[in-house]
Amino acid sequence: MSAIRKEIVDAAINKSYSLINYNVHNNIHKKHEFIKQTILSDNSLTEDEKTYAINVIVQSYDRDKIRNNSGTKRTCENCKQKCLATLYCEICVRNYLKAKFSNWTSRNVNIDNLIQACQSETHHPRMIVEWIPYNNLQNIRYLTKGGFSEIYTAFWIDGRYNEWDCKVQQLKRLGRQKVILKELENVESANKSWFEEVL
Repeated sequence: MSAIRKEIVDAAINKSYSLINYNVHNNIHKKHEFIKQTILSDNSLTEDEKTYAINVIVQSYDRDKIRNNSGTKRTCENCKQKCLATLYCEICVRNYLKAKFSNWTSRNVNIDNLIQACQSETHHPRMIVEWIPYNNLQNIRYLTKGGFSEIYTAFWIDGRYNEWDCKVQQLKRLGRQKVILKELENVESANKSWFEEVL
């Protein structure tokens, strides 16, 4: 496999999006097919870069199909249920997360319920709301104060979920990543308006 020039691939993807004629490509499926064909016909990309670019756009397409509940469903080889995503099964991902509900808690029922509700409706392995224990953070530094919280930066040791591994039926993590933290003041007695800030 040749080296992927990510800047060139990103530019090709962005160019493809900018060429969309919204009168012709008026739904997510037509847009995806146009972007895919534009990338495949781009002579500035190597075959490996085209493959990489197609994988990137399919991730977005999978997310959009699930959000819109639109597209051809396939039968998941693992759970045998109908799913919309092609790179993963959204049902398997949600079931994986639900099975882990008892493995974590924020010690606040409202927060736990919010996170569990988000995980039960997740659209993509890279967009999962989750509780991060304090001991999974390093280099915590104060940034500013705003609204109901003080804001910090830190490094999340394991990082967010990045992809679904179909072979072992589990989510894989990205690895160490920089994050923004909000320290909520007086969570126990706060009204629910700070939930709106989270959403």
